[in-house]
Amino acid sequence: MLSRGSGLAIASAFALAVAGCPRSSGQGDRPPGPPPRPKAGSFTLTILGTNDLHGAIDRLPILAGYVANVRAAREADGGQVLLIDAGDMFQGTLGSNLGEGAAVVAAYNAIGYDAAAIGNHEFDFGPVGPAVTASGPTDDPRGALRARAAEANFPFLSANVLDAQTGKRPAWDNVLGSVMLEKGPIVVGVIGVTTEATPFTTMPANFLGLAMAKPALAIAAEATELRKRGAQIIVVAAHVGSKCQDLHDPADLSSCDREEELFTMTDALPAGLVDVIVAGHTHAAMAHRLGETAVIESYSSGRAFGRVDLRVNASGVVTGKSISPPQDLCPNADGAPVAADACVAGSYEGRPVTPSGEIAAIIKPTLDNAAAAERRPLGVTLTAAVPKAYDRESAEGNLFADLMRTALPKADVALTNGGGLRADLPAGPLTYGALYEAMPFDNRFARVTLTGAHLRRLVSNNLQSGSGIFSWSGLRVTATCKGGALEVFLKDERGKPIADDRTLVLATSDFLASGGDGAIGRLKLPDGAVVETDVIIREAIAAELGKRGGTIDVGDLFNPDQPRLAYPPPRPVKCGAATRPPP
Repeated sequence: MLSRGSGLAIASAFALAVAGCPRSSGQGDRPPGPPPRPKAGSFTLTILGTNDLHGAIDRLPILAGYVANVRAAREADGGQVLLIDAGDMFQGTLGSNLGEGAAVVAAYNAIGYDAAAIGNHEFDFGPVGPAVTASGPTDDPRGALRARAAEANFPFLSANVLDAQTGKRPAWDNVLGSVMLEKGPIVVGVIGVTTEATPFTTMPANFLGLAMAKPALAIAAEATELRKRGAQIIVVAAHVGSKCQDLHDPADLSSCDREEELFTMTDALPAGLVDVIVAGHTHAAMAHRLGETAVIESYSSGRAFGRVDLRVNASGVVTGKSISPPQDLCPNADGAPVAADACVAGSYEGRPVTPSGEIAAIIKPTLDNAAAAERRPLGVTLTAAVPKAYDRESAEGNLFADLMRTALPKADVALTNGGGLRADLPAGPLTYGALYEAMPFDNRFARVTLTGAHLRRLVSNNLQSGSGIFSWSGLRVTATCKGGALEVFLKDERGKPIADDRTLVLATSDFLASGGDGAIGRLKLPDGAVVETDVIIREAIAAELGKRGGTIDVGDLFNPDQPRLAYPPPRPVKCGAATRPPP
């Protein structure tokens, strides 16, 4: 398999699969409205962007209402609408996961999406059916993804996911690197790219045989070819993102995280090549101008959408760009997301937002199918909400790690990752649906036999990285900077120091054990050290909660004054050049 950094070697082998100008067909509700006066010889192209839906299909009727209002406004003034998704559409809710994302595609078809990028979690489902990974040579590890692409009326796009042997894009039905779309009098080229971290942020087994090119290389190659073929505007659907705290001034990048992959990508692009980027992956927000490129990203789970309005003259030249902050589907005074069943959308484009009955009917069977399982009580009551956290120790991470250690017989320690925690657990009686939202991945248990030295390396590498925090059970960590290096000391739950030569059994997920997050795979453990099981971790946790019963005092799960992980903040810890994890 080619390495993550193999994009330069692969670029010369690109086989540009640019489709030939299908017309975008926007469908859905289009309420009439009085037309404003158009400017002679020019029109408005409104680009609407969504990202990281993660199966939140109950939000889609509301989104469709907003899209209908925008389409009505553009239809009235002679403009056009381009509707784009930046990936991670399917994985995340019981309703969506039961059908491996089929309900999302059906709803997107009806809403009238023009194109969608492939996100890293689009690979999660593996083959068609309940198996998460291929069990035999006839199983297609990308079967579920390819089935969803074949069902879509819009193309799935990724210009930088390549066949590892040929260096070319895989020949999958309705999966392209880019597409050309006619929008009124102009032609728009849309390119898709996927985060370079994909091999390590989905099930590694489902990515075998594929490789990643650098997104900027893929975009530059596709955009140059699209421009030659007559594309006047270039839009990128990128499952690559960043995060910005201040969304008031598109020109002010001071609150943006410039270390994220999006900035690396845009810094490498020729100036003026790309007009708009619809970003994703980081579950954050952007509404900014990076050089001449407008960039939007709109949180996750169907909370909001982004918008860029391009003013285009009669020759197809962009004469103005207006970038809007993410539009919450359900505006709330305190800025917190609102549940779909409590949503009051208000008005948009001068008229009330009416959730689409058509989309509601499409998703209803899927939601009904999941409802009974979601309501199942697990037999425990939480004294307060159990918060998740991606990049720091959390009550939820500690709870799940403790339950994993209990559920796997004879485990000394347990490990889960911050990226696997997807929602807070609500206060009160806990249901299976709430547990599923917090842990939607069908990861299986893995039993890993390792040493104290291996554990120290795992902890040290994670503390010095910006990836999701590792949550531990059966382990107490004290890390300090000394002589420009990070020193890590480990104790077990009884307070006994863990020597480097001590052998322990680690309970973790098949995702982490098989190379996910680039963690355990870097240890180069001997053959037989990793034993994967068929036990789904979430189901084992549900069973353990049922055995425990009663009330769980959330205050006992995490004490910030006595954390399980004590280290010099912030992460990534930087004691000096010598502290960086080895390659």
